[in-house]
Amino acid sequence: MLKEFKEFALRGNVLDLAIGIIIGAAFSNIVNSFVSDILMPPVGLLLGNTDFSDFFINLSGGRYESLAAAEEAGAATINYGLFINTILDFIIIAFALFLIVRQVNRLQRQKEEEKPAEPTTKECPHCLTEIPIKATRCPHCTSRLEAA
Repeated sequence: MLKEFKEFALRGNVLDLAIGIIIGAAFSNIVNSFVSDILMPPVGLLLGNTDFSDFFINLSGGRYESLAAAEEAGAATINYGLFINTILDFIIIAFALFLIVRQVNRLQRQKEEEKPAEPTTKECPHCLTEIPIKATRCPHCTSRLEAA
């Protein structure tokens, strides 16, 4: 049983998947930092020094200056500012993945274009005339040809 597990765990697809998940988590941290530390401050400045992460609706009826204060008091809140940040994270990740997939597809198309086309003709071994590849008899010298 241990041997089977070792074979499963060391299979190429499992390792590729694990590496993808780890890189994805690291990429997610980068995107989160980009949105919260670089993108949102200028957007907030354009909207009058607004911090989206502090946008919330208090369902408890009290008055709180920030989301942190409301959470500390145990107030029920709808955190739509954090939701806006999460949507921006998703859009940035989706766009980055789109660019990566687009580039991979472009490289694959180039690779396919570089492949030589399958031959559609062959040379008759008797008269050296070019004939269709599926021909079993040469139309010029009428020699029988071996099936390809």
